[in-house]
Amino acid sequence: MIKLNEFQNRFFWVICYSRRKEKGEMSARLVIIFVTIAILVAYFMTGIYQVGPSQVALVKTFGKYSHTTGPGIHVHAPYPFQTHVIVDVQTIRKQEIGFRTVRPGQYVQKKEEALILTGDGNIVSVEAVVQFRVNDPVKFIFSVENAEELVKFTTESALREMIAKRTVDEILTAERDKVSYEVHQITQQLLNQYDVGVTIINVLLQEVVPPQSVIAAFDDVNNAKQDKERYINEALKYANNLIPSVEGETRKIILEAEAYAQQKVLQATGEVQRFLSILNEYKNAPKVTETRLKIETLEEVLPKAKRIILLDGSQNITLLSLDKLIGGDGK
Repeated sequence: MIKLNEFQNRFFWVICYSRRKEKGEMSARLVIIFVTIAILVAYFMTGIYQVGPSQVALVKTFGKYSHTTGPGIHVHAPYPFQTHVIVDVQTIRKQEIGFRTVRPGQYVQKKEEALILTGDGNIVSVEAVVQFRVNDPVKFIFSVENAEELVKFTTESALREMIAKRTVDEILTAERDKVSYEVHQITQQLLNQYDVGVTIINVLLQEVVPPQSVIAAFDDVNNAKQDKERYINEALKYANNLIPSVEGETRKIILEAEAYAQQKVLQATGEVQRFLSILNEYKNAPKVTETRLKIETLEEVLPKAKRIILLDGSQNITLLSLDKLIGGDGK
């Protein structure tokens, strides 16, 4: 009896083990199936992609560009049959020359880029920013390698060329905006030749200063130039104030001289007319005219005298009464 029971127990355990083994194998198969399905789903999910509002997607078939898709959700064949590259075509991008932005409001200068030789042998420190937008994403991605760096190097080359054509004074003062415009134009022409597919929006010269080691000397020179300009302006102001005054005084003197000359001419003309009239009267009545002239002269010379004593040519004293001459009573 004892041996029979042991056999039954062993048989029972064998059956239980077999069932457990079958369940384990079935579970393993299910796990494998689920994993396989998950892998297949994940694999096919590689063909689903989303494009943002300001972006386009460049789809490649076996590594070669095939077509472009716009914003939205799209599907293509999974990797490695097809892949895609997302390109932002609306956002304005920028490249910095002579400095780098660490974080908003904090910058680090790159001296090897900032120092540029001018046409008169001086050196200036220039910090510039080039702003651009992608106008042809296919050329931007597939025509050149690292198109953004090419934009930076092209702008820097044009900037050095334009500054090398000018003196340091021109760069620091009046020619700054003109340099920005010329660099903009040259950079765009070169990038069009390179077929990069970008449009330059603007080239900004943020800072153009002498190198730090000589900035004190430049400040002295600039101060001297400013003093020179100030003195010149003060002299011009003084001259502008003085010249009208002198011109007015000159004009006044000229007008007075012309008036005096006119007065003398009229006076002389009047005297001539008076002399001629007296001459005519003298011709008609010499004695009367002579006496009248004497009386007028005496009245002018001695306006208050009533009697005048004359000494004639024979040394005789003669009493001359003006009242009698002019018809008075002599009292």
